[in-house]
Amino acid sequence: MEKLAIVIVTYKRQKLLRGLFDSILASTQAPWRVVVTDNEDSEETRSIVADFSDQMDKKWGTTKPDALGGSNRVVYQRMTENAGGSGGFSAGVATAYNLGAKWFWIMDDDVAILPDGMEKLDKWARRGYAVIQGQRYDADGGPFYWQYHFITSLGVPDPVAPSAFGRAGYKVMDTACFEGGLFRRDVVAKIGLPDKRFFIYWDDTIYGYLASKVTNPILVPDFVMRRTRDIPNWDIAGVRQLNSTSDMNRYHIMRNRGYMARYFMAHGDYRPMLFGLGTAFTLAKELIRLVAVDHKFKTGIPALFKGWWDSRALLHDPDWTPMPPLAEKSARTSAAQIMDVRKKRPAGAGKSAR
Repeated sequence: MEKLAIVIVTYKRQKLLRGLFDSILASTQAPWRVVVTDNEDSEETRSIVADFSDQMDKKWGTTKPDALGGSNRVVYQRMTENAGGSGGFSAGVATAYNLGAKWFWIMDDDVAILPDGMEKLDKWARRGYAVIQGQRYDADGGPFYWQYHFITSLGVPDPVAPSAFGRAGYKVMDTACFEGGLFRRDVVAKIGLPDKRFFIYWDDTIYGYLASKVTNPILVPDFVMRRTRDIPNWDIAGVRQLNSTSDMNRYHIMRNRGYMARYFMAHGDYRPMLFGLGTAFTLAKELIRLVAVDHKFKTGIPALFKGWWDSRALLHDPDWTPMPPLAEKSARTSAAQIMDVRKKRPAGAGKSAR
């Protein structure tokens, strides 16, 4: 894949970030760029990224100058405030886009890529597919089941989508996951940047939905990464699992359905009655999660209902507009956000800049 940029968002998980960096160094192929968006603006993270940049240079060297004149494979981007995963991915993709990346491999800091992960994805990219989602191993080493089919009318993932791959060797999907989703530049240009307004949750779902409007995203059987953070969960029949989550997630799971509905409206896919039913299903699922996994009823239930209430305001916001395509509006990145961490190695690493 020509000019592949790995786009990583991190926030206060330096140990996990080191593990991801180690896996990139162990890869059989070199990425063109690694864009690290730091939502914490942490001196410790900058120091880790600087060391990683040095190791990347020793192993693979620098590259020809990119569109902004840099030649380092590693680009560090500081955020002045925590923009959430959504804001971090929006900023990171914008930076990679401005640098001239032609492929965007998007991931959180709590994964590690497999040594031949890029090779496996490259195989599918060479066949002409523009959005590719590889398989993942869970933290316990078993395969991680991901709900690749999204029921748009209800606004919920399909819980019974077949897990087996058919004769084609891949499955067409209408969603995506920022835990390893791969996007080609022309798709990013058409659908725009990830929507930072989500903050967390459903942002990757909608990004995959938008991608499905301009191409056929696919889920492939090749395992390309593994999750490194062990999350308490409720195992369902040995195939599905319901993971623990936070009250912040619970709030955004419900609130962001307002944004989801607006995107469906923009593309003629909004069905009010069915979407309302999907909202009820989502609420029921989250209440089951509270009972079976988290047991945080005092704070969890209010977070869910506040998110649901706030989603109603988003649903009727007269000023809301979808993210614009980059073909019409170029991605913008503040130069002050991007650092050459090798030249600006911070003193007193380990302390927070806040």
